[in-house]
Amino acid sequence: YNIGSMLHDLYAMMNLKSKEKGLQLIFDIDPFMPSVFYGDDKRIKQILINLLTNAVKYTGEGMVMLKLSCKTEGENAFLSFCVKDTGIGIQEENIGEIYEKYSRFDLSKNRNVEGTGLGMNIVQQFLSLMGSKLQIKSEYGKGSEFSFELEQKIVDKKAIGDFRERLADASEQNQY
Repeated sequence: YNIGSMLHDLYAMMNLKSKEKGLQLIFDIDPFMPSVFYGDDKRIKQILINLLTNAVKYTGEGMVMLKLSCKTEGENAFLSFCVKDTGIGIQEENIGEIYEKYSRFDLSKNRNVEGTGLGMNIVQQFLSLMGSKLQIKSEYGKGSEFSFELEQKIVDKKAIGDFRERLADASEQNQY
């Protein structure tokens, strides 16, 4: 799969939701990362959609960021994904329960937020199947950070390049 295409699709999907809420959407992508990998891009995309959607959903103002960095070792790459937001955060005592099915917290504050509470359970199951685990850091009232690392086989070592430039080029082409 071409990681640039996957990221572009994710950005297009999340940008509209972010703009509707007045949030800044930032994709901080390592420009030197290889462009094509062998792996389950559908599951990776589903994980990121879940994390990014939650970040937008639980952030009233500020920003949502996807940071992606890469370290290569021979024919393999270690991709580090991090979704960070300036949202409401999670109380420390609730972090351990976040993977439980149908769990939602702070219902007094979040009663208008849609969702079943299954997303994080599904994220954790997919990551487990890919040999990874979701790491969570959160400060209640200030925001959260969800991260994971995946090992992927490199198919094309050609660097992805500047993601912001790719977005600008794509939006220019769509205007004509």
